[in-house]
Amino acid sequence: MDQTLPKLLRRIACEHPDIPAQYSRSSDGSFAAITYRELYSIVLDFAGALIACGIERGEHIGLISDNRKEWLQADMAIMAIGAADVPRGCDATERDLAYILSFAECRTVIAENPAQVRKILGLRKSLLQLRRLICFDPCTETEQQLARDCGVELLQWTDMLQKGHTFRCDHETQIEAEIEKGQKDDIACIIFTSGTTGEPKGVMLSYGNFITQLDELVERIYLNPGERAILVLPVWHAFERLCEYVILVQAAALCYSKPVGSILLADFQKLNPHLIPAVPRVFESIYDGVFRAMKKTGGIANVLFKFFVNVAVAQSRLERAIFRQNARFGNDHIILKRIFYTLPWLLLSPLKALGGVLVFSKIRAKLGTNFRGGISGGGALPPNIDEFFWAIGVNIVEGYGLTETAPVISVRPLRNPTFGTVGSAIRGVAVRIVDESGKELPPGCKGAVQIKGETVMKGYYRRADLTAAVMTADGWFDTGDIGMFTVDRQIVLRGRKKDTIVLRGGENVEPLPIEMKLNESPYIAQCIVVGQDQRYLGALIIPAKEPLTAYAQEHHIDSDDYEDLLHKTEIQKLFEEQIQELVSGKTGFKMFERIGKFALLAKPFEVGVELSAKQEIMRYKIAELYQKEISSLF
Repeated sequence: MDQTLPKLLRRIACEHPDIPAQYSRSSDGSFAAITYRELYSIVLDFAGALIACGIERGEHIGLISDNRKEWLQADMAIMAIGAADVPRGCDATERDLAYILSFAECRTVIAENPAQVRKILGLRKSLLQLRRLICFDPCTETEQQLARDCGVELLQWTDMLQKGHTFRCDHETQIEAEIEKGQKDDIACIIFTSGTTGEPKGVMLSYGNFITQLDELVERIYLNPGERAILVLPVWHAFERLCEYVILVQAAALCYSKPVGSILLADFQKLNPHLIPAVPRVFESIYDGVFRAMKKTGGIANVLFKFFVNVAVAQSRLERAIFRQNARFGNDHIILKRIFYTLPWLLLSPLKALGGVLVFSKIRAKLGTNFRGGISGGGALPPNIDEFFWAIGVNIVEGYGLTETAPVISVRPLRNPTFGTVGSAIRGVAVRIVDESGKELPPGCKGAVQIKGETVMKGYYRRADLTAAVMTADGWFDTGDIGMFTVDRQIVLRGRKKDTIVLRGGENVEPLPIEMKLNESPYIAQCIVVGQDQRYLGALIIPAKEPLTAYAQEHHIDSDDYEDLLHKTEIQKLFEEQIQELVSGKTGFKMFERIGKFALLAKPFEVGVELSAKQEIMRYKIAELYQKEISSLF
């Protein structure tokens, strides 16, 4: 096994030098490729430039960019010289960038474009250690002058590559020697994720954390040398980053697209890829696009489409039951199922096959002739989306993990997936389900999901207290998730016990700052933000009864009782205005942190029901007790 990622890239480049490694969009809209030999050469050139600039082993280098071919090239070069990157996307707020880059002590930062350069230079007073900026895209004299005024050296990507090439000619063995020094336990990157109070915390991930996963993931997510995977996700997320390493270790090609429906589908036709890793929202957008297109077509075509979809879903449900492709927690009465389900399954199968010829083949054709499957991660795949693709013969498998586990814990295999699960733990990862006392639970019993293995992070950067808080006394990492095992130890997730909400697009949201802001309203007594695995956030709100009643009297809002009052249009509008005023861009909240819908609850939260003895909201209890109200929001 390769000890580091640069050593892995070197081996692949040696074994498959002329196979395309990266496809990126040219100015004319077509895709141009570079080979593994060329990719490795670029990595060595940039690594040489970094050394020539005086960057040393162990330094932290900011990498503020969205996904593009230069990101991977820079990432590998940084690791090649023993430094560690601190990544973030272009949508990072100034507040987050100021905190992350200063806390990680980044003296050098790589930025994607002039806009990011200007944003970072605008934070100069907060980034006292900043000495150098490197920009992928060309900068103008405006950015150069601004950098000079800030006392920061601004360098261009193309100039750096030339500088590094010259350095390599003068120091033929130095970069390879630096690569050889790399060890499995060295820090590869520090990925900042949200903390329980909204303050980012830096997850330190080693080469070993990533490499441990590759051995089995290539069996579950298989590609052949030269095959293509299409990429649309932010690469600073651990999920996308690991997916790119999985593609790379198989000498397949990374193809860069955008998570925009029209662009993505057009690129499917141009690239004819074999695989796509994506968050649930991407697959949901494809699903919505198909149904919108059929509704727009209308007439008999739409009627036939709906008929064949219903037939395919019904046939697939029967098939999964007969052939044990569903999550099982005990005796599944398989003999009875096969007796009663086989005949209707046989009757529906020809109709499904006909639907495949008339309808589903056209949908699959939009994904190209090579498409093997999609990998969904970063949030839960909605069951209806999962079932639709399963029924029409498009293989979408779901994985599970966290940034702290680099990130994969489990994933359904492409060859033999089980519906309703996120697969079994990969090799090198141990999973246990425990109750509140730490006792391990048998299959079918719901409890806390805990992890141990070589994928678990080295800790939170400069926050030993936060690291200790997520590790048990016997060395297990507590994921904060609630789940259970099937009879064959596949994992089924049932919610989260920790506060972080993960939206369907993969965005991590800390509800506490939003709730604290909402509680500033004189009309809100208690509230809880919800939205796990949804497109947007919602809120359950306990109104402050006396102020609200007074408001109703002042505005002559008549009502028979309090619960009836909460449903009045004027009251609903009042809370809508309160929410929009408190949680907005003006008050520092990002678009995905805003509340989409809310529900007003008449009964206050109680200790022992919704609240713990310490008066803390038990979020996992809220999900159970208010399932109906939460469902109505989404």
